[in-house]
Amino acid sequence: MSDVEIIVRLDVMLARRKMKSRDLAQAVGITEQNISLLKSGKVKGIRFETLAGICAVLDCQPGDLLEAVPAEEGV
Repeated sequence: MSDVEIIVRLDVMLARRKMKSRDLAQAVGITEQNISLLKSGKVKGIRFETLAGICAVLDCQPGDLLEAVPAEEGV
């Protein structure tokens, strides 16, 4: 196991851009369910194409959406 955990901050960026998940999903060409899974962090990975699309729509960098933090012990 890794000592670092990746936290998805998509909900924060959506709030800053005053955008709904539905609108982002439509603009990027993925399902609302996939946006929901990304927001909750319940994904094992993300395609670079999808990440690039999200960044283009939200006018942000991947680092604005993903954060590496020390993993909690016992998790």
